[in-house]
Order: sequence, then C-alpha cells, then structure tokens
Amino acid sequence: MEHISVDELHERVSDMGPDDLILDVRTDEEFEEGHIKGARNQTHEEVAGIAEDLKKYKNVYVHCKMGGRAKQAAETLEEAGLSNIICVSQGGMQRWMDMGWEME
Repeated sequence: MEHISVDELHERVSDMGPDDLILDVRTDEEFEEGHIKGARNQTHEEVAGIAEDLKKYKNVYVHCKMGGRAKQAAETLEEAGLSNIICVSQGGMQRWMDMGWEME
C-alpha cells in the first residue's frame, strides 16, 4: 500500500478523474463541517461495508483528520482484498484546513 502526505494529495487533486476517489473516514459531523471537494464520507469503523463498491476505482485515497483513522481504514480495506488503496497517513484534514486549501 502506498502512503502519501496530505500535501501530496493536494498536488494530485487537480489531475484526478472519475476513476479516483477521495474517501474521508472522519465522522459525519466532521465531514459536514468541511471536506475536500468531491470526497465521499464513510467512517473508519464502517469502511468494510463499502469495500466491494470501492473496487471499481483505480485509486482510493483514504484520509482523516490527522492520519490515524486513515491507517486503520486503509488496513481494513487492504485486508478485504483491495489493491487500489492509497493511505494519506502524514497529515490530514487538519493540515488541509490550516493551509486554507479549497473545501466544500
């Protein structure tokens, strides 16, 4: 599994297509407070339930607030047989907000 920083994710966002997904594994409340444009929300405890659906993507970028929940969720998805997981394990939504990058 590839591990990247949130800065690297930010650099890749502009080149993402319909076969790329940003999966935000924070709580629903955190997601509603602000998230990366186009991101899908599924809490880290519940990602196994959508594993089959995630197989259709070329890349699934898993992120959270700081990186801990992203690691847990990415491991769960990898154990479920997915090979398209990219874990944003260095930084997360907190840094995204601190940098003032575009959000919804």
